[in-house]
Amino acid sequence: MTTMSAEKRKVVLAYSGGLDTSVILKWLIEESGYAVVAFCADLGQGEDFSVVREKARAVGACSVWIEDLRDVFVSEFVFPMLRANAVYEGCYLLGTAIARPLIAKRQVEIARKEGAEAIAHGATGKGNDQVRFELAARALDPDIAIIAPWRTWPFRSRNDLLSYAKQHGIPVSASPAKPYSVDQNLFHVSSEGGILEDPWKEAPADVYQVTSAPESSPDIPRYLEIQYNAGNPVAVDDQQLSPVDLLAYLNTVGGMYGIGRLDLVENRYVGMKSRGIYETPGGTILHVAHRGIESITMDREVVHLRDALIPQYAKIVYEGYWFSPEREMLQRAIDEAQRHVTGTVRVKLYKGTCAVVGRRSDDSLYREDLATFEEDSVYKQQDAEGFIRLNGLRLAIQASRRRGPS
Repeated sequence: MTTMSAEKRKVVLAYSGGLDTSVILKWLIEESGYAVVAFCADLGQGEDFSVVREKARAVGACSVWIEDLRDVFVSEFVFPMLRANAVYEGCYLLGTAIARPLIAKRQVEIARKEGAEAIAHGATGKGNDQVRFELAARALDPDIAIIAPWRTWPFRSRNDLLSYAKQHGIPVSASPAKPYSVDQNLFHVSSEGGILEDPWKEAPADVYQVTSAPESSPDIPRYLEIQYNAGNPVAVDDQQLSPVDLLAYLNTVGGMYGIGRLDLVENRYVGMKSRGIYETPGGTILHVAHRGIESITMDREVVHLRDALIPQYAKIVYEGYWFSPEREMLQRAIDEAQRHVTGTVRVKLYKGTCAVVGRRSDDSLYREDLATFEEDSVYKQQDAEGFIRLNGLRLAIQASRRRGPS
């Protein structure tokens, strides 16, 4: 971390209006003497940003930036990641990780406009977000100073923050009875902390923010048809939608059916394991549907090669290297493979499950006349004998060696 001298008085704080960043805002002013610019990114978390603005000013921010970044978030961050089918450790669709590089990018840009020589964030010294924010900042402006209060101040718990907030008259929504750390954007909601830190205990119902319990979701299945163009979803049930509106609509429908719930103990980049509750209704539908349209439009070897790269791509995003040359290289390769991923997928939503039940495309590689179990005049089944014999040759040679000389 770059050390900031006493003369560098202005800092841009990534501000959410929650407990941590509200305390940080006051602490930077009162304890460190900085003029604080509060920056809040609207990524679809559904907050009343007028309240956030008023709160930032009431706590002492010298200026407040609140920016609607939903379009760029979905189009330039979420959709590229979905084109890659990125899944971390086989489960997690990276909803928190994908938001951080965009927030950091805009934070650095605002720092330049405000003449600030530093940025600050509310990520703890135990988590991944500190890495994500700071690696993004380093990639975009290696000379900017970074302040991470959780690594330097005397507070050690959220109870300490609640006490400080009470002492300074800072209104907060967290409480000792419900101390979840919640991160929400248009792609997902994550909840951590409090009673969730015991991995044996089932998450209580009040943890879930945007999805219904699958067992109480509608008893009648819901079918959706999602149209794709070059790997991107463009319409639902023949209705063309903007990326933001499309994802928001699928969040609503998927949430009603309990789609996209995940209870995960994951391996953090910093070395420890953590338990989180994730809700990604629209993202889960799009992930499943994308795989469905790929199944008939992508060449076998291209799919296998791309799939081998998915764990590495997901790891890159999870660990905060969105602006790295390796992610950009992989993205170009992935997007090249998406050129013909165009068509329509029909999915069935029911009691927490999303399944592909139909797919069609003018660019399909599926040939019914080849795949049929009925009589055909295209595929010569006797050709399979030589194919198998040649592919089994090396296995036969291995068997001969094991038997030894006859």
